[in-house]
Amino acid sequence: MHYHRTMPIDPSALLAALSAEHAVSGAQLARQLGVTRAAVWKQIEHLRELGAPVEAAAGSGYRLAWRLEPLAADSIRERLDVATRARLAALAVHWRIDSTNTELQRGAAAAAGIEVCLAETQTAGRGRRGREWQSPLGGNLYLSLLRRFEAGMAQLSGLSLVAGVAVVDALADCCGVDVGLKWPNDVLAEGRKLAGILVELGGEFLGPCHAVIGVGINLRLPATTHGRIDQPAIDIASLCREVPSRNALAARLIARLIEALDRFETQGFAAFGEAYARHDLLRGHHVRVLAAGAAHDGIAAGVDERGALIVRHGRTAAHYDSAEVSVRAA
Repeated sequence: MHYHRTMPIDPSALLAALSAEHAVSGAQLARQLGVTRAAVWKQIEHLRELGAPVEAAAGSGYRLAWRLEPLAADSIRERLDVATRARLAALAVHWRIDSTNTELQRGAAAAAGIEVCLAETQTAGRGRRGREWQSPLGGNLYLSLLRRFEAGMAQLSGLSLVAGVAVVDALADCCGVDVGLKWPNDVLAEGRKLAGILVELGGEFLGPCHAVIGVGINLRLPATTHGRIDQPAIDIASLCREVPSRNALAARLIARLIEALDRFETQGFAAFGEAYARHDLLRGHHVRVLAAGAAHDGIAAGVDERGALIVRHGRTAAHYDSAEVSVRAA
């Protein structure tokens, strides 16, 4: 018997039909979805290209390397307290998108309040300084939050560090992993990158303005993705016996970000100085700072009241608002 369908297979429907507990044959998938076995095979290959953990079980079909929990807006909302839920003007979950940050920036002018965007995978995920953020399907968390500020952009100094503190707190809430912060926007565990933060500003320089805070957290990194990342990386699955629910982690991250941004708006970065210092991985280390086209070696000495990095170069101390920093051997 042949199964035909003029419309292409919905990749999310195919992924939902797969299981980590047992293999599902191509014939069974074809019957369930009303397509040919060849169409199933073609879409399976597409899912693998996107990073989905689909394995072929010889003679029995396809199975997932681990159980996938789809992101769901309703599931995330119900995990938020009533007050936080009421603050959200929008919470959208996309199957595939260019970038969650870009999506929120597109609609920023019309945003009526706090907006959140998540995606199962990104085709053009971005890190700091235009670097590509690897976004394999279904295993990680890609989340952006937009918030308006009445003050101008100059008053938002240190915002990426505040977001870092919120990410650390959310991870502690959900899985208790031991992580630290590498100025200005990296979350590390065991010396490897676990999460990244990208803050983008828009609006009027003197205010009002808005900030889009993008967070990518590695929950499960497929082996194929590791090879495409240009620095040592790690995932929560390597750190915890049990990987937390993605929807639960998304809810805690939203709650922690909103709480931190409210405090930041009224008190500035100074209110987060002690919290950041507790997680500061650079302080006391020999570092090389790349700024203004030159390299400067010194010893990191924490951050100032604006969140700028302090580096001691001999007897003098320099403050860097934006720079590339690498840890050097003593």
